[in-house]
Amino acid sequence: MSFKGGERRVNRELREVLDELVEHVRYVARNVKTMSQQDLEYAEERLEWLADEVWRTATETLEPPG
Repeated sequence: MSFKGGERRVNRELREVLDELVEHVRYVARNVKTMSQQDLEYAEERLEWLADEVWRTATETLEPPG
């Protein structure tokens, strides 16, 4: 799949959701050993939600106008 130059900056909503996803993954990776089971379950749910948001946001831009 090829993208036009600068696409990362054009789709600000996608960039924001991706940044949030990466930040969440990094947080969990740093803290996984000290997190309670409840915190881990919440972290997993949030990860799934963020991944869904990334997918939704990315695929919205691929739909033809109209």
